[in-house]
Amino acid sequence: MLSSYFVATTYFASAGYSIQGGSVASLSRIRSTGKGTSNRRTIMNYSRRDSRLPWLAPSTDLRTLVAWLLAFTLFFAPDSANAVNPAATGAPDKKQKQDPVLKGLPITDLTPDEAVFHALNRLAYGPRPGDVERIKQIGLAKWIDQQLNPNSIEDKAVESRLEALPTLHLGTARLIQEYPQPKQAAKQAGITPQEFKKDQVQARSDAAAAMIARDSQAEADLMAAPKSISEANISSPMKQASANVTTPGTAQRGAPSVDPNAVPRAIADDSKRPQRVIEELAMAKMTRAIYSDRQLQQVMDDFWFNHFNVFAGKGEDRYYLTSYERDVIAPHALGKFKDLVSDTAKSPAMLFYLDNFLSADPRAMQRLAQERAMRQRARGGFNRVPQNAQAQNKKKQQRGLNENYGRELMELHTLGVDGGYTQKDVTEVARCFTGWTVEKPRENPQFKFDERIHDPDPKIVLGKKIHSGGMKDGEQVIELLVKNPSTAKFISTKLARRFVSDNPPPALVARMAETFKSSDGDIRAVMHAMIYSPEFWTRDAYRAKIKTPFEFVASTVRALGTDVDSSMPLVQWVGRIGEPLYQCQPPTGYSDKAETWVNTGALLNRLNFSLALAGNKVRGSRADIAALLGTDSAGDPKTDSKQVLDRAVQLFLGGQAALTTVETLQKRLDDPQVVQAKLDDPVKHVDLAMVTGLVLGAPEFQRR
Repeated sequence: MLSSYFVATTYFASAGYSIQGGSVASLSRIRSTGKGTSNRRTIMNYSRRDSRLPWLAPSTDLRTLVAWLLAFTLFFAPDSANAVNPAATGAPDKKQKQDPVLKGLPITDLTPDEAVFHALNRLAYGPRPGDVERIKQIGLAKWIDQQLNPNSIEDKAVESRLEALPTLHLGTARLIQEYPQPKQAAKQAGITPQEFKKDQVQARSDAAAAMIARDSQAEADLMAAPKSISEANISSPMKQASANVTTPGTAQRGAPSVDPNAVPRAIADDSKRPQRVIEELAMAKMTRAIYSDRQLQQVMDDFWFNHFNVFAGKGEDRYYLTSYERDVIAPHALGKFKDLVSDTAKSPAMLFYLDNFLSADPRAMQRLAQERAMRQRARGGFNRVPQNAQAQNKKKQQRGLNENYGRELMELHTLGVDGGYTQKDVTEVARCFTGWTVEKPRENPQFKFDERIHDPDPKIVLGKKIHSGGMKDGEQVIELLVKNPSTAKFISTKLARRFVSDNPPPALVARMAETFKSSDGDIRAVMHAMIYSPEFWTRDAYRAKIKTPFEFVASTVRALGTDVDSSMPLVQWVGRIGEPLYQCQPPTGYSDKAETWVNTGALLNRLNFSLALAGNKVRGSRADIAALLGTDSAGDPKTDSKQVLDRAVQLFLGGQAALTTVETLQKRLDDPQVVQAKLDDPVKHVDLAMVTGLVLGAPEFQRR
């Protein structure tokens, strides 16, 4: 499959062509002609008719060329990442004695370095500088066991970084009070909503102007610095990021409204916008992924949040999500699955998101009205009710059964879409959860079971009678669902898909499901069974997964050992690439399959991000590329570009890259953009950031 990639590269390089801004649209047009080999042949045919190609032009736009080739490789040649350089692989002979680093693990296909890289890319968000060496010193199995028991790992360093985000430690009631909606805030301030909005606009304008002034002064100071400073480090100095950058878009996936490299839409430091709650939640998620030593805990938090997804853009849920992730998801991420289901079912965030807080026995309102009438008669009151009260009572009586949660509980949370349930089961489960509601949702939201609106009659779920009475009806349903064999298979499949491959081996899923059942849904035990299985460490599983945008951004920052002062610009980049955090509207959560994330627009943004981060052009983040690559100075004309490339491949790709990837990049090393010189300039300085960014944009780094 890589042969097509190499042919395309050779053609474009020799012909002096590169892909222009219209490459995304043109590739989409080519995709419509067919799939597989026929598509690749179509592209080759197009290349031979260059005079007819409006999307090719004779120029040397290296960035767009590599971005297009990256999209070509990942989309049209999905198995290319495993075709590594045999000289670099050094795959061990299965008959050889196992390396001490791998002691206790069923690893035969991978070298120690490969195994450590594999573990860091699957059970963590990629290696940081020095991680591989540290794990090899203590042994891979010991590191895995520590990750499976996160409380045994000291993690105060990341917690200190999160102290600047005050909303993380507040209860929901405090968040509602301190970060009110505009109308409520205006009322508290004693002004009209229009006046409040005007004040907010002025505050944003003043803060933005002040930020621009600071940035301009920082640029001027660096321009006056000694010329010996690395060009890669002064091309765009790290600017102090505002702690109040706006998050991208809402539910519109892949189309955030904020340019992460532009001056952010700033607001006053003392502003208390409701959006700030989700911004800090997203910043904390990014910070933990980058800096936490409890890496598997962070990966599992992300997995379970997607599994039990709640959309931040739905009304009051923006206030509920902080407690939802902190008090519901995180504590049970490696615990019992039943506890996870039970706590999400009672969470105001889930109850509000899937409207179960409104679900009631359709006859309940009539019963309540009759009870009120009886009490009134008992007190000697009149039976006559005012006309407006009658209208209100009629409206209340329209409240009835809501099946949203009952359906998603079975389809997405437990049994799976093929779990053997029927529409009748959905209705019966919904009846069981009537009365599970939220008390004071806009003041101090707490779970509440309201007996008055619960359906008291018997129900039949999956052929079993449910009639425990009251709140126990819902609890009995949860017990029934988590013990169902379909749930064990469904959860095991999702975990194997996330950690092994998009199409995990059935034998592995079956063993994981057996562990799920025998351990009473112990997530840690299921993870242990998966990680200590031979299938987890096969050559086929190695680099078989495409990183999601969040995984890609976090792993790139970690790979460069980047010092992050503000993670909000990184959060914005995740949204720009296509995965705005906490903004997935469907209850399915974000997909974990490659087909969702491999498209030319997103891959171009991935390359843009890696180049921006390596070039210190991402606000609030700074990396020392020269020190990382072991080069004294990026401006030293003696620096050999090939050595820089080899070092970058060794450092960021574990020394393993397809021959065509290396050859493609080597052919571009003399590009004026890489050597920072005009065509006739005899003195050439290697742009370390450009080389690093291109390597981080390679297909091998897009995979984990």
